[in-house]
Amino acid sequence: MNISVREMLQNDIIYVVDYFVNASADFLLGMGVDKNKLPDRSDWIKKLETEFTKPVGQKEFYYIIWLLNDKPVGHSNINNIEPGNSATMHLHLWNNVSRNKSLGYEFLKLTLPYYFEKLHLSKVVCEPYSKNIAPNRLLKRFGFTLIREYETIPGWINFKQFVIRYELSRHEFYKLSNVV
Repeated sequence: MNISVREMLQNDIIYVVDYFVNASADFLLGMGVDKNKLPDRSDWIKKLETEFTKPVGQKEFYYIIWLLNDKPVGHSNINNIEPGNSATMHLHLWNNVSRNKSLGYEFLKLTLPYYFEKLHLSKVVCEPYSKNIAPNRLLKRFGFTLIREYETIPGWINFKQFVIRYELSRHEFYKLSNVV
């Protein structure tokens, strides 16, 4: 099993958008996403194509594609990007075949250097829905610090929910990566 990651290519945009627009309402609900807030597929593709052409330091969203045996199986992205400071990270495995195999840990280990190096971030924040067990378990296991739980509308496609805020500093990541 070969696990790798890379920056998103333009032809990956469709995978990212279809992951959301083709998902069931129940699946999205489990992630804290309101299906009714999803943009039209073609509008979303256009938005990401525009974003794709921007230089890294000017992006609103920055995507890393996760590959299993050289086939895309998921992605991570960041938004709320403050270059040189922090960004908010999101984690998504696209299908059931890839889930529950501890792949997220390996993908995360390969993904974080892109965020810290390309955008010179001092910390990465992740705020999964409190009822979404997989990312909460992964972030704790990886070594993210649990900061607090609070109620918010975390993003433009989310409903009001309790999220758990985790943070990992650049320093802590590189300290951990010598061990993990």
